[in-house]
Amino acid sequence: MDFSLYLLTLLSLLSQCSAQWCYQSQYSCDDTCRDPSRWAAQFPSCGGLRQSPINIVTHKVHVNSALPPLDFMGHTNRINITVENMGHSAHFTLPQSVRLTGGALPGHYRAAQFHFHWGVNGRPGSEHTIDGERFPMELHIVHIKEPYGSLAEAEHDMAGIALLAFLFEEMTDDHPHIDTLIDALGRVQNNGSTTVIPDFRLSDIIPSAKELHSYYRYVGSMTTPGCEQAVAWTVFHKTLPISNRQLVAIAQQCRFWTGQPMTDIFRPTQPLDGRVVYRSKASAVLPGVIYVWLGVVLLIH
Repeated sequence: MDFSLYLLTLLSLLSQCSAQWCYQSQYSCDDTCRDPSRWAAQFPSCGGLRQSPINIVTHKVHVNSALPPLDFMGHTNRINITVENMGHSAHFTLPQSVRLTGGALPGHYRAAQFHFHWGVNGRPGSEHTIDGERFPMELHIVHIKEPYGSLAEAEHDMAGIALLAFLFEEMTDDHPHIDTLIDALGRVQNNGSTTVIPDFRLSDIIPSAKELHSYYRYVGSMTTPGCEQAVAWTVFHKTLPISNRQLVAIAQQCRFWTGQPMTDIFRPTQPLDGRVVYRSKASAVLPGVIYVWLGVVLLIH
């Protein structure tokens, strides 16, 4: 290769790396890409006081009877979903017919996408931890508050985004429907590549609403840059099953935008900084009380 062309190519690669954020697992590129400890230098919100994920200390959570069950709509519908390698993770796009309300959330929310956070070679890879324990994998389902039309609009509302988090627990048997997702990830190995999963039902992955009455709630942020502090987090007590074989396989399918294997895609836990984590307790409560409670929480934090 001509030396001048080589130099231009190298400079272009270094410039690209310096403009990108990365996970600790892909920290390379002559130390120019920004790992989680340096996200705030490029994305100031990542240094805010309401950052996610967090470690949930169970003996410090506050039981709150104003947290009723959530209402799921469209979760049993059969849909076609697009899967895209975003360079940092893979997003599974959901249609607006998948919706969410209840759970003391201040309005109606429509689904945008879901994605996973995992480790490597079957090692833990969840973002949230419970009493310091990191789980094998974590599922995030992202919802946008109506009438906002995009995440960019919703980010200006402190409860503009509702994020549902499910922690996985390793079991002997396979999850009966995870292999479909693993196969799809294998078709989007490179940054920007896409595929479609036909005839998909979200209810094949997550439990029915009647099994999801117990959860933690706190106010926080997105867990990737720009770390926008506009998220009402719901972390469910009920775990989802997955086998070691599936854990190993799911982390072998995709590559980062740098071309490295997409592994250990989780942000370290962030300081609570005075926030309170609540735990639901089934109880009848007036809707007005629910919204007053959530409003107070958001104003305080």
